[in-house]
Amino acid sequence: MVGMKAKHPLRILLAKIGLDGHDRGVKVLAREFRDAGIEVIYTGLWKTCEATMHAALQEDVDVVGVSLLSAAHMTVMPEMLRIRKRLGIEHIPVVLGGIVPVSDHPALAEMGVAAVFNPGSTLTSVIDKMHELTRSAGPIRLEEARAGYADKDLPSLARLITAVQRGENRDGWMPPPGVARIIGVTGAPGVGKSSFIARLGRRLREHGRRVAVVAIDPSSPITGGAMLGDRLRMMVGEPDADFFIRSLSSGNVPGGLAPRCREVIDLINGCGFDYILVETVGAGQGDVAVHELTRHVLLLLMPDSGDSVQFSKAGIMEIASCFVINKCDLAGADVTEAQLVSVIGNDHPILQVSSLRNEGIDAVADWVMKVED
Repeated sequence: MVGMKAKHPLRILLAKIGLDGHDRGVKVLAREFRDAGIEVIYTGLWKTCEATMHAALQEDVDVVGVSLLSAAHMTVMPEMLRIRKRLGIEHIPVVLGGIVPVSDHPALAEMGVAAVFNPGSTLTSVIDKMHELTRSAGPIRLEEARAGYADKDLPSLARLITAVQRGENRDGWMPPPGVARIIGVTGAPGVGKSSFIARLGRRLREHGRRVAVVAIDPSSPITGGAMLGDRLRMMVGEPDADFFIRSLSSGNVPGGLAPRCREVIDLINGCGFDYILVETVGAGQGDVAVHELTRHVLLLLMPDSGDSVQFSKAGIMEIASCFVINKCDLAGADVTEAQLVSVIGNDHPILQVSSLRNEGIDAVADWVMKVED
């Protein structure tokens, strides 16, 4: 299976729990998985058991992989499994990698850890085990998921998104219409879309709005794997059931979106969210497909990202409803704003933001809450 495209790529969430101070090894593993055709969601350092399992719920991953080097496995793993049961996602197997004494393996297996990988485990053996665990989980029970979805059950929503992504037969079933305002968020790679969305989403939550994010990252054109890293920047503070994040890989869809993106948005909309933020892959001038999903698009720029000639070109500049100059803590933000004004005048808002310093977010949230469908 290594290096080959699968019909439905495995989705693995990799987590570093607790006080482990570095993640070089797990990042290397994440890239190896990506190169083996797997969709990898890495949640970053110092995550709690609670936050990790909430992420697994929303992403509906095939496997949760926990990396531990702190000899805390006999404390962390029971807590992970307890939360998994409470959240109703016991269909997701949890595996452990790290320095784990062989004498502890039987106790870990008895408590429900699906596999333990010590240093020296080969990549092939790990991936083969992941596939084995996925096969044993069985197919998605669509009738059960739809019944839960009708009650706004988030694990059921997550399962139905997976079914849509896999092209499961819907038998004529459709989600109910929703009233969410759908806002596209696009911009070049590195402009800070994920950090910005994290700030904006939290601010909307402070106003009592239910917020969902569809975060799209590029797929490998060679293996079909993907590093779905947007969630890492959005997992801030305690998990929040009303801040739902789902990571998608772009597949072979051009324009910055993902396969069946509209259907995924419709499912989320039918579950009662107030706002759905759709984050595109790092976009170029011609990546305008997000405009087909929504009337409103936030285009993120950064200081010194162009001049008046660049801003006058057709394409992505034309679809923006609001321009956000992110990273305005850097030099050149005022010059960039002046160049934008010289091109577009006062037809659209131009807002300066620093996601790093949490500045300017209120103005963007106010604009989002005032826009009309």
